[in-house]
Amino acid sequence: MIKPRFGVALLIASIIVSGCAWFETHEDLTASELAAEGMDAYEFGNYRTAIEHFEKLKDWYPFSKFAILAELKIADAHYRLREYEEAIFAYESFENLHPRNEAVPYVIYQIGRCYFDRLDTVDRDQTFARKSLEVFGRLGERFPRDPYTRAAAAHRLECLKSLAGHEFYVGRYYFDNKRYKAALERFKGVLFEYPDVGIHYPTLQYLGRCEAELQASQGAADAKDNK
Repeated sequence: MIKPRFGVALLIASIIVSGCAWFETHEDLTASELAAEGMDAYEFGNYRTAIEHFEKLKDWYPFSKFAILAELKIADAHYRLREYEEAIFAYESFENLHPRNEAVPYVIYQIGRCYFDRLDTVDRDQTFARKSLEVFGRLGERFPRDPYTRAAAAHRLECLKSLAGHEFYVGRYYFDNKRYKAALERFKGVLFEYPDVGIHYPTLQYLGRCEAELQASQGAADAKDNK
């Protein structure tokens, strides 16, 4: 009975030794090595693998100088994967943890891009246009001369065009359904809230048509009352 027990002991010992070797192989990576592997994966477009490396870096070396890089690249990798909500969470966490870091303008810009990249057609809900406009506005207020603020300017214009286009679309819907008062208010909103986005002239045309239809309706009503 001694030999079997001795054999089991050897088997257990070999498993323990091999287990230790496994941990040495995988957890003996330094913070700089994990950062390098994560960046290599990221540069080759292997964003899921990059996230895994950067997550390990954060977990194993939370006080390393590379931990901040890991936080930022995790957000970037989620953005590249079009996992926008995960990216927003990661970017916002970075901004909250490191409010004075030099990457904050870029981080705010990327939060705006997470909304901007999901802009839909003018006939659809405009929540993402409003959100991105809000974020890009915050970027401009905090960092008015930053290059990322200048980069966001074109995106802001696209957001305004989308919002104006939506109002114009709704105005036309009301006009086509002979709801001229409602249409008039929408077209006025386009003129006053979005005056420089390229649809000023067609809006004025519809505004005039609405007023003409309302005047005609009022004239018909007055004529009826005078009978």
